[in-house]
Amino acid sequence: MAKRKQAEPAARYLGLDISLNPGFAVIDVKNRVPTLIHASSLVTATTHTDGQRFAYIEAKTVATAHDYGPFTAIIREDFTDGRSKRARQGVFGAWAAVDQGLGRYGYVVTDDIAPTAVKRHVTGNGKAEKAEVAATVRKYLRLPDDYTFAAGYDDSDACGIILAHLIANKLIDVEGAV
Repeated sequence: MAKRKQAEPAARYLGLDISLNPGFAVIDVKNRVPTLIHASSLVTATTHTDGQRFAYIEAKTVATAHDYGPFTAIIREDFTDGRSKRARQGVFGAWAAVDQGLGRYGYVVTDDIAPTAVKRHVTGNGKAEKAEVAATVRKYLRLPDDYTFAAGYDDSDACGIILAHLIANKLIDVEGAV
């Protein structure tokens, strides 16, 4: 009797574009093909305190970990510098909130990737604009041209972060993908 070949299980990746308005994406990879499972973003209001904003970000992270885990890897865009001290405080507070939310499920970020590396791996241009990244993300994920990401592009950026990681680590096929 011939043995049936087992189907390769999907690997699941969480991508994080962390700021005070973070983006979240979950992509499965099966047989070297990425498939979008979830993409969303969160807008926090300046009328709330930092503590309230960070609690909201943590809650969204907990919900994402709960609804979509377990993850093969969790990748976030590296933060190199902010426009101001206030901007840095916001981003690092959001990072802490995300780390705390992930920690509730025993997760840690497994890789950081620079913004220019995301753009370079995904589009071929390290200075690509957000709309160009979103358009290329749609192609890699085989989404229709009219698929709409959130207006701020935080969710498409989160997808791009995962795709850049997958491309850099040769985990997906890129020939003919875009």
